[in-house]
Amino acid sequence: MDKIKVAEVTPHPPLVAKPHLNFWQIFNMSFGFFGIQFGWDLQRANMGPIYEYLKASPDQIPLLFLAAPLTGLIVQPIIGYLSDRTWHPWWGRRRPYFFIGAVLSTLCLFLMPNSGALWMAAGLLWILDTSGNIAMEPFRAFVADKLNEKQRTRGFAMQSLMIGLGGSIASALPWLLSNLLGVSRKSVDGNIPDSVKFAFYIGGTIFLLAVLYTIFTSKEYPPADIRFKEKVKESNKGFGGGFREIMSSIKNMPPKMKQLALVQFFTWPGLFLMWFYYSTAVARSVFGAASETDPVYTRGVEFAGLTLSFYNVVAFIFALIIPLIARRLGRKLTHSFCLLCGAAGLIAVGFVTNKYMLYGCMVGVGIAWSSILSMPYAMLAGSLPEDKIGVYMGIFNFFIVLPEIIASLFFGWIMSHLLNNNRMLAVQIGGGLMILAGLLCYFIVKENKNDEEVIVIPDTSLA
Repeated sequence: MDKIKVAEVTPHPPLVAKPHLNFWQIFNMSFGFFGIQFGWDLQRANMGPIYEYLKASPDQIPLLFLAAPLTGLIVQPIIGYLSDRTWHPWWGRRRPYFFIGAVLSTLCLFLMPNSGALWMAAGLLWILDTSGNIAMEPFRAFVADKLNEKQRTRGFAMQSLMIGLGGSIASALPWLLSNLLGVSRKSVDGNIPDSVKFAFYIGGTIFLLAVLYTIFTSKEYPPADIRFKEKVKESNKGFGGGFREIMSSIKNMPPKMKQLALVQFFTWPGLFLMWFYYSTAVARSVFGAASETDPVYTRGVEFAGLTLSFYNVVAFIFALIIPLIARRLGRKLTHSFCLLCGAAGLIAVGFVTNKYMLYGCMVGVGIAWSSILSMPYAMLAGSLPEDKIGVYMGIFNFFIVLPEIIASLFFGWIMSHLLNNNRMLAVQIGGGLMILAGLLCYFIVKENKNDEEVIVIPDTSLA
């Protein structure tokens, strides 16, 4: 391989040039996200109904979803901090965390549908979300580690593509099992239907296999930072040293990260409210189910899962073209437009009179979802110090989990006291918040047309 050249970049220290990776190299390093998203979308499409099968009331649902944001708030910056300071000759920097998170998540996915009580399902969700965060957080840093600035939009878009593909299959899996394979969809005495149980078993298996594929087909660059050994020594000073480092990083966030954080803060509540209530809203408002024991209820939940699958298909397809759109319009304008499409889709759900109209609503949500999974990270990555990408990606997720914590703690009261437990109206409120996020993105995010670039050296040694 040619001698590695160094690009002088300001304000960061000199960066070792990163080779231009081909399609299959980017595919291999992103495929693990296919499995990770399988786990996330199984719980997003099914945890609300599972809680109602186990006799939870609508105003309890947000609090029962509190596991995901709290674990993300705590786990992601810690995992980012640790992975920045990890290096093993074979495992590399990020891949040990992929493996540990995947194994634990798989175990939880096998146990979840066998929950016999509400407390058991809620407890398993805490463990599942912790494990999922261990596996997921380093994947964002993985793209920034391996790809030069010119390829980062493509790398995050490939992750978006894998997320869309995994989510589309996972969301539709109970419907596919019951309608194509005849697996029972009946809930007897409040038990979770077999179609949901087998979906979780399949999802757990796919989660582990997909992450193992990335681990065995992708390598990592050794630390180029000459201060890496010093940083490892600093990390050995204990919990206090790590806590001070994370707090210092929060205090000194780059300006663009602060701008994007505000956009994220209003983007994600729209998604949370959809995940909290969309499936049950469809079952009750569109299908007319009177309760969770009504046979129509399960059919409504399964059809809602099918439409959630469709928005992931849209996200999968849109991920193929979003780099081209971003190149023409810029990342900021592209993201603003996509968020407004998602808002329109969520608000339109409340006006559906025929179940098939839900697919039209989900087109907008899928466009937004594809951008949410790629554009903010692509805009952010170039503004981060190379030696702190992991910890900053973890901190960036604060602004995903903080609004979910707020929603989990307080939206139950809003549901019972202000919305009369109207699940559909809650979904539409999420659309309103997404409009605000799109406007904030357009008006406050500063986009540098001359993003930093590094010298590209073609290299196939990491295939």
